[in-house]
Amino acid sequence: MFQGGKSIQDLLKQAQKMQKKMMESQEALAQKTVEASAGGGMVNVVMNGNQELISLKIEKEVVDPDDVEMLEDLIIAAVEEARLKVKEMVESEMSGLTGGLKIPGLST
Repeated sequence: MFQGGKSIQDLLKQAQKMQKKMMESQEALAQKTVEASAGGGMVNVVMNGNQELISLKIEKEVVDPDDVEMLEDLIIAAVEEARLKVKEMVESEMSGLTGGLKIPGLST
């Protein structure tokens, strides 16, 4: 017997329940999206909870053949902002399941 009168079977059952909840939560997160933009809204991206880029919109005014680097920078900035928002969303969701414990492999 373990502390508090819990057997190994009880602990395994609790771990299995927690694992099931985490898998359900990860599936739900994959359905959620975040939006981010750069350049005052000239570049907009939507990313899901799996950090998959769902959409990318670029306003015509920001497309300048003589300054492709600026457009590249705006795209990178918008994607990075979306990635950080997804990370925060995942960490928030997972901390609710783990009681705030940092468990390796559960965050992005």
